[in-house]
Amino acid sequence: MAKKGNRIQVILECTEHKATGMPGTSRYITTKNKKNTPDRLQLKKFNPILKKMTVHKEIK
Repeated sequence: MAKKGNRIQVILECTEHKATGMPGTSRYITTKNKKNTPDRLQLKKFNPILKKMTVHKEIK
């Protein structure tokens, strides 16, 4: 049986990449505990298109 818990999968999308207007997107999939972090997750991840570390925010 599957575990029941507070962990959910979330998608992180680059914020700087959308502002440049370049084609493509940088997205990552991760998990978070919705009980401990109810607000949107924000992490610094590597964007291979821009070739630098950028801020990735959780999207719905």
